[in-house]
Amino acid sequence: MSRWQRLRRNQTRVDFPELWKTTLKVSAALVLISVVALLVRGVNLGIEFEGGTVWEASAPDVSTADVRDALRSVGQADAKIQFVGGDVLRVRAELEATDASSVAQVSAALANLTGQSLDDISFNSISASWGGEITDKAIRALIVFFIVVAIYITLTLEWRMALAALVAVAHDIVITVGIYSLFQFEVTPATVIAFLTIMGYSLYDTLVVFDKARDFQRRSALVGRATYTRIMTSALNTVLMRSVNTTVTSVMPVLSMLVIGTLVLGAVTLAEFAVALLIGLLVGTYSSLFVAAPAVTWLKEREPEYTELRERLAARAQSRGTTVHQVEDVAVGPTPPQAAPPASGATRRPAQAATAIPPRPRKRKRR
Repeated sequence: MSRWQRLRRNQTRVDFPELWKTTLKVSAALVLISVVALLVRGVNLGIEFEGGTVWEASAPDVSTADVRDALRSVGQADAKIQFVGGDVLRVRAELEATDASSVAQVSAALANLTGQSLDDISFNSISASWGGEITDKAIRALIVFFIVVAIYITLTLEWRMALAALVAVAHDIVITVGIYSLFQFEVTPATVIAFLTIMGYSLYDTLVVFDKARDFQRRSALVGRATYTRIMTSALNTVLMRSVNTTVTSVMPVLSMLVIGTLVLGAVTLAEFAVALLIGLLVGTYSSLFVAAPAVTWLKEREPEYTELRERLAARAQSRGTTVHQVEDVAVGPTPPQAAPPASGATRRPAQAATAIPPRPRKRKRR
């Protein structure tokens, strides 16, 4: 049977504790790179958060140097210049809406450069105070989200799982924001919405893993015989195919949104939303298996119940000259594979009885 067939039938026996040794180093490296990028390069906040004025115009035959020269003539040489959707020119400057003369000068310079009328040059001005208010609300929404989620998971599962889930969500957000900082993608309200969606998806995937682990924890065959590491490994092997299916079916429409929305329709907002969502979906699936699971396992293994069990299994393994994992296999037994369905056209033979029972003799009737 191939690996793909075993994966489809939930018959995988992946040694997740061995993988955690590598994946945790990868996660630490990604988090470190993200933090350094945030400290060095910062975040490219959109106009909605910082305030200012942004102009957009169609400029298929205009270069960045030409735009810079045109803006230098009106005193805006430091403005941000970006081409989006192929030939759409976007210029952003720190000008308030009250500075009408400067806004008009930039609009006229862009109109002359692109050979269009002033009506074809669109601009949008947002005050810095409004942008600061939006930023404060986004931060408060994030804090409230963490508090509510921590309370909910603590009440439905336990505080160790709540802590591990929040660590995984924080891991996802730091890496996603770090990628935005590293490549200087613009953070807009659409990006913030995508971040919140990412957190919800990551928590959903993590809670499925935790719920399956709690189900295995209650099984009589594992109680007092298997460490929590063994329990979590069995749970992860059971939900691995579900995680793969969920990720694939979630990534496909996001990729369609990113490719069609950006290249075909030229919708910049769709691209900003899809990029954050795509990164978050991949990182969220990864964190549920390789961040949240080892975090809660590390916490649970330090409970007195599992500490005593591990010491007892370790002593038994030492006396037999084996490992704890081999002792668990003897006590619990390997996970039995599911029976494969009969081949098409095959007929089943009825099982023969172990002992043949002769028929009961009939009594003769008297005439």
